[in-house]
Amino acid sequence: MRISRTDAEALDAADPLAPLRDRFVVPPGRIYLDGNSLGLVSVDVRDGVAALLGDWGKRAVEAWDDWIELPTRIGDRLAASLLGARSGEVLVADSVTVNLYKLAHAAADHRPGPIVTDAGNFPTDRYVLEGVARQRGREYVEASSVEAAVEGASGGVLCLAHVDYRYGRLLDLPAITGATDALVIWDLSHSAGAVEVDLASADLAVGCTYKYLNAGPGAPAFLYVRRELQAEMRSPIQGWFGRRDQFGMEPGYDPVDGIGRFAAGTPSIPGLAALDATLDVIELAGISRIAAKSRTVTDFGLSLADAWLAPLGFEAVSPRSAAERGAHLALRHEAAMPICRALLERAGVVTDFRQPDVLRAGLSPLTTRYVDAWDGFDRLRSLVASGAHLAQEAAPRRVT
Repeated sequence: MRISRTDAEALDAADPLAPLRDRFVVPPGRIYLDGNSLGLVSVDVRDGVAALLGDWGKRAVEAWDDWIELPTRIGDRLAASLLGARSGEVLVADSVTVNLYKLAHAAADHRPGPIVTDAGNFPTDRYVLEGVARQRGREYVEASSVEAAVEGASGGVLCLAHVDYRYGRLLDLPAITGATDALVIWDLSHSAGAVEVDLASADLAVGCTYKYLNAGPGAPAFLYVRRELQAEMRSPIQGWFGRRDQFGMEPGYDPVDGIGRFAAGTPSIPGLAALDATLDVIELAGISRIAAKSRTVTDFGLSLADAWLAPLGFEAVSPRSAAERGAHLALRHEAAMPICRALLERAGVVTDFRQPDVLRAGLSPLTTRYVDAWDGFDRLRSLVASGAHLAQEAAPRRVT
């Protein structure tokens, strides 16, 4: 089947999200297919952070009267617009690593069994869970598959990625949560803002905001605790932002009621301002339309990969069904590392590489046009067909 650039242009013309793409800044001279690693900056975020700096300049410390509630207020925005959660169940704070540490310890207080994940889970999740298990004197299990992890987590704590960071597999969150008596912590880092999420049946979750939410590098993460679990859960990090009567400065730690008990130290207000601003765009788009675009644009990318890249030795290893896939495509090739480098340096296409042999193309729904996918994959096939990647230095960079 022949797929022309005109086909891509027609899809863009019919895309209801197309007008929003102009609110984002694309690096000059680049085709950006890496929104699964770092989302693009929008004019909304730029203006939101500028407004925060202006407020800081005019009011200084007095502005804390407004800032101090941002972690829970923006958490409620995330809950309603993206996560299918209730008010008071989401807190924006810290990083995914720190939030997972909090929730894993809190969950271990209530489940005496093993702490389990799958060997393919993102490294920071595995490292945190391994450390928590050691500190708690628990068995730590990295199962060979998601299915084995679910089976082996009975009576314990289970952590899974909603969308797999390497291959893009989307798991059935309600079905898995309901199939085990373990407390399940879901990592939504590769799903929030790209696919529909419904936490109504979930126990616990964490996620980041710098990928599909476009809140910026190092933007604050979020955590979710189901309302019915909050009273019995206790954070292992007893910071003053989680204490009742925070400014009473009294001895002893008495956590506040509700999701705020998982707060710790002073939050990043510039990061929260950026997230607040980017949610304006996301709410305007609507997660149902974003998720629909995610499915269609990755379907389009798979069609291009089948037609153009398979004959050049690539294997598309992301799920074929859009209902089982996130918003990035994993393309396996024995020379994936030098191809990824050459694609950036010689063809101006930004993707990324994951060990041992996967090139990832992130087709972020809000910022990727169909013509971006067409042009990026066209340049990829031309580069590999010409053998230009063979002259590329293959030594890995610090950031891949």
